Amino acid sequence: MNALQFLADHGATVLFWVIFVEQIGLPIPAIPLLIAAGALVGAGKMTVATALLVPVAASLPPDLAWYYLGRIKGGKVLGFLCRLSLEPDSCVRDTENVFHRNGPRALLLAKFIPGFSTVAPPLAGIVGMSAATFILYDVGGTLIWAGVSAGVGALFSNQLEHLVGLFDQARGLVLTILLTAVGGFIGYKYYHRQKFLRHLRMAKISVEELKRRLDDGDAISVVDVRHPLALELDPETIPGAINFTMEEIEHRHHEIPRDRDIVLYCTCPNEVSSARTAFLLKKKGIHRVRPLEGGLDAWRERKFPVERRSSNPTV
Repeated sequence: MNALQFLADHGATVLFWVIFVEQIGLPIPAIPLLIAAGALVGAGKMTVATALLVPVAASLPPDLAWYYLGRIKGGKVLGFLCRLSLEPDSCVRDTENVFHRNGPRALLLAKFIPGFSTVAPPLAGIVGMSAATFILYDVGGTLIWAGVSAGVGALFSNQLEHLVGLFDQARGLVLTILLTAVGGFIGYKYYHRQKFLRHLRMAKISVEELKRRLDDGDAISVVDVRHPLALELDPETIPGAINFTMEEIEHRHHEIPRDRDIVLYCTCPNEVSSARTAFLLKKKGIHRVRPLEGGLDAWRERKFPVERRSSNPTV
């Protein structure tokens, strides 16, 4: 039995479970199966309704679960999901950027973006999007995702059947090539992640040391490098902190004083945004800069004072 015949007999079930598992958060790509489903539609072996509605039925339950976890648990859910990503350092930041620019419309294209597909539902819950709005845009995005992918498969159904035939004839060789390609991709990402982490290794300052130095009146500028969306959701800041994101470095780095220590903080896993911002500032000639170990969460855990941000203070 070849691959297309297997999908013709069990396609709806396979499609459902692969999409369901992908939306839970496991890195199993569903688009190849959606394209194969489109090829089956083009060959008259699957209905259009099945190719479109099975993805909706498979993705909506896990998406809703992540949405409500986001409402209940907040940013901790994003941190957990991004640790499952091959690029956890940019996962939260990239998600915040896309969502901040597009709002609910981001859900319409979320499933085409690796990583963002799973992270978008909890973020929708975190920002307080209503359940009705979330379901409307999530279902709409799933239909667009399934429709475009299946459309590609239907358009090239004859060529896909030919490729499947070649795959059946050279299954071992093709499988070896695919496994090598996947292994090479993961190895490439791992190498660059380790290289990136080596760049970011720098001396951090503890919250206890920062509090002591602030109490002693030392000349220190404290900078909140959180994304504007994170600030909207959590307006608490360290007293006197200014907001300065790494996206603004190119046109605002001259505002950072060079005659004092600069302490950067965020609420992301492993203070990645702070470390990346510090690295970029050092490239601009600002060397007296250190990330705050544990970020704002560690500061609050020690019961140190915070204030609510009501405006955009400048340096």
